[in-house]
Amino acid sequence: MATAGDDFYNETRPHNYLVMPVLKKSRSSLDAFETLSAGSASSDESDYLDNAASRKQRRTSQDGSSDESEDGGAQVDSDDNNDHDEPENLKETMKPILTSFAAPSRIKKRGTVTAPAKPSVKEAALDAGAASAPVLAPTDPNTTFTALRVRPWLVQSLANMAIRRPTGIQKACIPEILQGRDCIGGSRTGSGKTVAFAVPMLQRWAEDPTAIFGLVLTPTRELALQIYEQFRAIAAPQSLKVLLITGGADMRPQAIALRQRPHVVIATPGRLADHVRTSGEDTVGGLRRVRYVVLDEADRLLHAGAGPGSMLPDVEQCLAALPPPTERQTLLFTATMTPEVRALAAMPVKPGKQPVFVCEVDTQRLAIPATLRQRHLQIPVTHKEHYLHMFLLTEANVDKTIILFCNRTATADFLHHMLRLLDHRVTSLHSKLPQRQRVDNLARFRASAARILIATDVAARGLDIPEVSLVINYDVPRDPDDYIHRVGRTARAGRDGEAVTLVGQRDVELVLAIEERVGREMEAWAEDGVNLETRVLREALKTVSEKKREALLEVEENKEVGGKRKRGKQKLRAT
Repeated sequence: MATAGDDFYNETRPHNYLVMPVLKKSRSSLDAFETLSAGSASSDESDYLDNAASRKQRRTSQDGSSDESEDGGAQVDSDDNNDHDEPENLKETMKPILTSFAAPSRIKKRGTVTAPAKPSVKEAALDAGAASAPVLAPTDPNTTFTALRVRPWLVQSLANMAIRRPTGIQKACIPEILQGRDCIGGSRTGSGKTVAFAVPMLQRWAEDPTAIFGLVLTPTRELALQIYEQFRAIAAPQSLKVLLITGGADMRPQAIALRQRPHVVIATPGRLADHVRTSGEDTVGGLRRVRYVVLDEADRLLHAGAGPGSMLPDVEQCLAALPPPTERQTLLFTATMTPEVRALAAMPVKPGKQPVFVCEVDTQRLAIPATLRQRHLQIPVTHKEHYLHMFLLTEANVDKTIILFCNRTATADFLHHMLRLLDHRVTSLHSKLPQRQRVDNLARFRASAARILIATDVAARGLDIPEVSLVINYDVPRDPDDYIHRVGRTARAGRDGEAVTLVGQRDVELVLAIEERVGREMEAWAEDGVNLETRVLREALKTVSEKKREALLEVEENKEVGGKRKRGKQKLRAT
């Protein structure tokens, strides 16, 4: 199979150098891809290749309109200037010569109209469901938090946070949790799952403020910090003591704070398991009186994969230090209902416990928000960085707040260096950064000091940043569920959003699996007046290649410095 890089500079095929497998949308996708390659003939920023007229007609028309153009018009060759001396009747009698041979070209003929793609049965059903349901208002206008038996102080606290009506997951879960039932809640990203378990927990705590009342386990440090801040905001009228226990910080202050019996503990399972193993009974003894246990992003916490990435052993050790299931309420919330989560719902009811309440809101009809626009951009993998640079600079994207997802920390680190050298305002978030730098970088992005956040899947879960309007998948995720969590960083709480996936030659099967899981096909990316291929060829090849080499050198230098420091530390320890 030919690759995109084989024909990239092939002058014998100037209009067809991109050789890639085609997605299952067949004819409609090809039409959309030709439209993307052709651009718009009326664009002032595209070069003359984007104009649908013939070369001679373009030059004479540019010369004739030179008095009206702002830049004085384009210069015309001397051979073309002689065309004005031809008799008018001769010009009128000239007719174009039509041939039966149609050469393949990416230049769209004038007057041709691309037929709209016929929607599939799946898309028609989804469109019908989206049209019948309110898109911009996922809340229930006929229900209030007061009707759900939420206390007035909590209702007022939520109103101060601009939360006045419950969403579907909140309406279903809050009354059942207040009745003492265990709960498994599944809902799309951005649907307010944190409020769904925080409100009933805080209401029961206010009736009996004991320590340690609740424990929330979550897979990432950034999500734990966000839940910590939300608990403090909701319980602002009360004297709630919340403790955050995550990795990347000193364990001794955490152990001292845990010994002082806070009301609610927000933790990542790895660090809490370390405390259970090493901190002693006087420190973790308060966990034996916990009444509420929450597993947020339960699909990730309960994933039983092999290798060091599995959190299940740490979760089991944390749960072993808690009261038995019959003496506490267990709440599980996730955006993707995995077999591990469903297996818990099928377990037999324990004596003295009510049946588990299982609630799935809109997870079967559509796994992603209805206001999210999904698009794909087919590019050659040999020039992926060039296309990314020009894509970030298009008129529609130049002012957007963007999260750029990668599969590996090395890729995220390299892109951070390269885009910074290309004068983009960027910051990064991945597991190789120190915790202090991770917090600072996320704060810079929230404050709009950086326009682009380059991240791994560490940032794919739970982060709520309303300003994010575009998510870019630089690497296609291997797991379709990871795609759902990534694109869920935009189009939250009824807002509009866009997700663009960069697709290479070897990514087609992954994209098809994502479309099957999501229930909606991706559209080909296009922007009026933009020919991305032409812009890459004219503006990005040399510049991006130079900055790419500089970025690789910076990454290698940082690795060498880190290695020297590590060796120096080992020598000091040895002496």
